[in-house]
Amino acid sequence: MSLPAGSTIGIIGGGQLGRMLAMASARLGYRTVVLEPQPDCPAAQVANRQITAAYDDTAALAELAAVSAVVTYEFENVPVMAASALAVTVPVYPPARALEVAQDRVAEKKFLNGIGIPTADFCPVDNDDELTAALKKFDGSGILKTRRMGYDGKGQRVFRNMETGGFAGTCEAMGNVPLILESFVAFEREISVIAARGIDGSLAAYDPAENVHRDGILHSSTLPARIGSETAAAAQAAAAEILAALDYVGVIGIEFFVLADGALLANEIAPRVHNSGHWTEAACIVSQFEQHIRAVAGLPLGNPGRHFDCVMENLIGDDILRVPALLAEPDLMLHLYGKAEARPGRKMGHFTRMSRRR
Repeated sequence: MSLPAGSTIGIIGGGQLGRMLAMASARLGYRTVVLEPQPDCPAAQVANRQITAAYDDTAALAELAAVSAVVTYEFENVPVMAASALAVTVPVYPPARALEVAQDRVAEKKFLNGIGIPTADFCPVDNDDELTAALKKFDGSGILKTRRMGYDGKGQRVFRNMETGGFAGTCEAMGNVPLILESFVAFEREISVIAARGIDGSLAAYDPAENVHRDGILHSSTLPARIGSETAAAAQAAAAEILAALDYVGVIGIEFFVLADGALLANEIAPRVHNSGHWTEAACIVSQFEQHIRAVAGLPLGNPGRHFDCVMENLIGDDILRVPALLAEPDLMLHLYGKAEARPGRKMGHFTRMSRRR
């Protein structure tokens, strides 16, 4: 049964993704309340209400549950215990199980491998001796990452053709937290699929985007991706398998490496709307944000069809100074996030250039 118009949707997290979810909710006739510790966050500028508290604040979570018909979230580092506690009294989508999988890179890769989706080779690392052994296994090269909390290139160290040994102090420098060493992948390009699953199990997948990262942060997403139709179908099929295995409700973003023969290795999953899907608000009738609200509200999923070729590009830090020139361009949609201060590495907005579909 779908939520009636006027119902309130709770959103944990008040960043730009929460902002765009609140905007999509309003278009569908829903009210929104945001739980976010930062006052006047981007989402609060367009939501009906903000609860200003930590994500694990017991009283705030109880308040959010009391005023919401359903609760969702905009980022994958929501405390699992908070999502589980909320789910006792109010539906929470995506489910807490998706958070458990996505929050730990080892758990994530084991989950993906367990349902038949290949990934890069990996080794859990808890100390310098284990790092030495893992690097030996991967011929002295690999990417060392924190298992939890890393994003946009944070919490990573790259090793290239190094002799195995002499890494004393590496784990301490990384914070003495659980780590994972991932092998390098000889990939031709990176793509991502944005897909959705409804409460009734219905599925909708957008065309894969080809992504370019700079300094660990997504720079651009281009449609169509330079991949064959079989590779595109395989990526969408893998997304469907992941959604079903998690009994998922909502939108998910899944990143893949594309190998020379068109085969895919899953890189990571994000149980939320995703930066590489921002193009959908310009090139599709139903954006990823509306699709997510449709899913969690029990509404029919929308058509994910793409009407334009396009390139979405993030505005990071001082890129915000480009806004006047961008607004002078034809066939361009601009979206700013309402952040007052531009800082290096901070996402201030994005734009999508559209062209006739080939």
